[in-house]
Amino acid sequence: MAEQTAPPEIPGTGPAPATDSLPASAPVRESPKSDGAVVRDALGVGIAVGLSGFAFGVTSAGAGLSLLQSCALSLLVFTGASQFALVGALAAGGNPFTAAAGAFFLGTRNAFYGLRLSQLLALRRLVRPFAAQWVIDETTAVALAQPTRRTARLGFTVTGVTLYVLWNLTTLLGALGAEAIGDTGAWGLDAAGPAVFLALLAPMLRTATERATAAFAVLLGLGLLPVLPAGVPVLVAALAAPLVLWLRGTRRGEGRIR
Repeated sequence: MAEQTAPPEIPGTGPAPATDSLPASAPVRESPKSDGAVVRDALGVGIAVGLSGFAFGVTSAGAGLSLLQSCALSLLVFTGASQFALVGALAAGGNPFTAAAGAFFLGTRNAFYGLRLSQLLALRRLVRPFAAQWVIDETTAVALAQPTRRTARLGFTVTGVTLYVLWNLTTLLGALGAEAIGDTGAWGLDAAGPAVFLALLAPMLRTATERATAAFAVLLGLGLLPVLPAGVPVLVAALAAPLVLWLRGTRRGEGRIR
């Protein structure tokens, strides 16, 4: 690319102003995102994930939960990973309290999402308790991807409404379908829950540390499955995260000493 030269200076007039370039210090502003684009992205996420509620309804019914219990979980808990963890542990014969503890620990990440979103969205105090029900992975991701507070609120709301309505509707349909076909295990539908859980988890493992943590958690869970009561290996597998971080910190410390 040829180097651009400034126009010659005319005596008495000063240097000619540049018209085709910005000063190096001038900020480059990102073009605002249209409301239509935000709504389109939010609907795409809400519909894609909301349809997986069917798998939860089938899995929940296969674990022995009634139609009312399955629907109540989706209405009140509304966090897919925790719901799948709960019914998965119950289906394996785990203690209800142990299963609930595992689901609770998985759901604690939403509290950290809430801390970030409370600053980003800056909702009124009266609205916050209702919006908290929609603080999950998908709504957080859509909101954080927006350039302004107004579009973040729009993306959060559209994703939350779409996902909440679809998730509960497909939970109902899945539970009704499971009751109609009888034994879900005979159709192989008992594997729907773990399959959907892995499908949601896989895209989140972007770094080597995250993949190592997931692999270590799998090894802990599978290795302890024959010797611990059902549901307990899931809780123990949570130790993979601090252990991997500790090993990573130790290796960094050794590298600095060298």
